[in-house]
Amino acid sequence: MARRGSYAKGIAKREEILTVALDLVARQGFRRTSIKDIADAVGLTQAGLLHYFDSKDDLWVEILRRRDEVDLAHDWGTAAEDPGAFLAAIVRHNTEVPGLVQMFVNLSAAAATDAEHPAHEYFRERYERSRGDFARDFRAMQQDGRLRTDVDTEQLASVLLAISDGMQIQWLYDPSRDMAEHVELVARLAVAQSVTPASA
Repeated sequence: MARRGSYAKGIAKREEILTVALDLVARQGFRRTSIKDIADAVGLTQAGLLHYFDSKDDLWVEILRRRDEVDLAHDWGTAAEDPGAFLAAIVRHNTEVPGLVQMFVNLSAAAATDAEHPAHEYFRERYERSRGDFARDFRAMQQDGRLRTDVDTEQLASVLLAISDGMQIQWLYDPSRDMAEHVELVARLAVAQSVTPASA
């Protein structure tokens, strides 16, 4: 019984660490948040904190996973019915948590070039899942007549993700760039019906 209680406490502490770390990174920034900052905030030593994770990089990846869980659980209203609007809403929300954008960009660059990096599998799975989910929703829009039928839904999903991620980098250089507007532009171009000239 004591072992079960200890296990539950361990799970609860790990959850606390991720919740606190997510908030710290969002507010302070990725580079300005240290393992010591997180450990102090949850009343642990640095070694004690890392006891709950395989490594420092593993902790960063789990913070990103937690961010995804929080975003998916959020009520995005009518935007959730349109993948383009949904992605734009998330991107617009990201401007409120610049530290998490910094973390995403830093880790995605490191993981893309190193298959051994702890974040590599996270990003590979995330892109595969996101492309699949968006493509499925775009196909539903085509069936409802809300999206041009000549659009390849998987390509559109890939392009929107590329626009979103690319604009995050530009936004870190220049916060006046509106990331969401660029995502919405591409989505509008896909939705717009081709105009056929009237026959004489």
